[in-house]
Amino acid sequence: MSIQKRLVGSYMVVICLTVLILEIFLIASVRFYYFHNVERILMNQAELSASFYQQYFAGEDLATQSERLLSGFAHNSEAQVQIITPSGQLLQDSNGVQGGLSMKEYPDVQTAISGVPGIWKGKDPVTNEPVLAVSYPLQALEDGVTLGEVRFVTSLTATLHTIHQITVILITVGLLVISIVTALGLLLSWTITRSIKDLKHAADLMTEGDFSIRVRKRYRDELGSLAETLNMMASRILKSEELKNDFISSISHELRTPLTSIKGWVITLKANGRDNQQLVHEGLDIIEAESDRLTHLVDELLDFSKLDNGRITLQFASVDLEQLIRQIASQLSPRAVRQGVALDVEVIEKLPHVQADVNRLKQVLINLLDNSLKYTDPRGRIVIRAYRNQGNAVICVEDTGAGIAEDKLANVLHKFYKADQHAAGSGLGLAISEQIIQLHHGELRISSTVGKGTKVHIFLPIGSYRSVFSAQKVE
Repeated sequence: MSIQKRLVGSYMVVICLTVLILEIFLIASVRFYYFHNVERILMNQAELSASFYQQYFAGEDLATQSERLLSGFAHNSEAQVQIITPSGQLLQDSNGVQGGLSMKEYPDVQTAISGVPGIWKGKDPVTNEPVLAVSYPLQALEDGVTLGEVRFVTSLTATLHTIHQITVILITVGLLVISIVTALGLLLSWTITRSIKDLKHAADLMTEGDFSIRVRKRYRDELGSLAETLNMMASRILKSEELKNDFISSISHELRTPLTSIKGWVITLKANGRDNQQLVHEGLDIIEAESDRLTHLVDELLDFSKLDNGRITLQFASVDLEQLIRQIASQLSPRAVRQGVALDVEVIEKLPHVQADVNRLKQVLINLLDNSLKYTDPRGRIVIRAYRNQGNAVICVEDTGAGIAEDKLANVLHKFYKADQHAAGSGLGLAISEQIIQLHHGELRISSTVGKGTKVHIFLPIGSYRSVFSAQKVE
């Protein structure tokens, strides 16, 4: 069953039950009100008549005074009035019914004979119409002996007709309410299912590989938020697809260039290397350099694969950050000198040792410095700072290079992303560095200004790690 049918069905069940309960309650209340009102009026008239008799006629013979009593009782009432003896015989009737009939068959008369007012609702045996009768005992003033009864009888035909009309109106209103709620339920369910259908259509297209589809946000609700999330996901997947394609193109170029160089030199050495030792040495140096370049690319890919699948092992040990920073700076100083870039180390205060994988930290710092050297012009400056800040050891690599545009800065930590698509490299270095720092429960932040340079901050928590962090197994 579709969502729309379930929604409308549930609304219909709730509304129908609610309307049904209200209808039953209102109709019962209307019936009670009208019947009780008629009963109260007749009871008041009967009580007044009995009180009048007790005050003025209690000492006289009922049969003798019955005609006068009937005239007085019926004067102010539209109901049928009857005077009945204590034995249940009819004396007088305002409708001209002949006296002498036995009235004991009526429950209200039997009740009144015992001295208690009686009420009866049923059908008139002559006209067969519904009637309500109230019998009230006529008692002596001194001893309270029942001397007779006064009985008021009224037809309920008009009352039932009024109740029927009100019932029809209530049922009509109930059906109208159900119709309106059904229409509103259909409209509401349509607004919901329309958005769901849009989402399903977009999801179907995405499963077929079309990530250019966008879902229209129709309403500012949960489904609207879901549409935004789906659109954002599609945008990111599309961006990832573009980055992946760029990566494949870039890595293919990166692999082809050293392989072409290696193959070219192998052919050259085979043809001319036997009698030219200088050419052999030059070719072997180039082959070694290109092999190292290939090894670096392969290592990056392997590292990324391990990090992405959570299969990398970190060997935690106590690390002296100042010593590590100065060691890496010494390692890269010759390259900085060749490029005419000043490479300085500033350790503001004595840093405590941290628990970390020294080789992975080296990898991160070398990658950051490699990027800085790559994009810093001659006569530029690179500074490695280290200091302590709120329970963290902070390493900052700052350069005066070209900087990164604001619209590209948010993507530099994404896998396969390169701010300059023509630059060498796989676009994985910063993504790998960030994941390594995260495995140390730290954080890597990048800030940059175009034309002024880039700052990369590494935050490492000061303290010991449990051995569980180094228990991940490399496959």
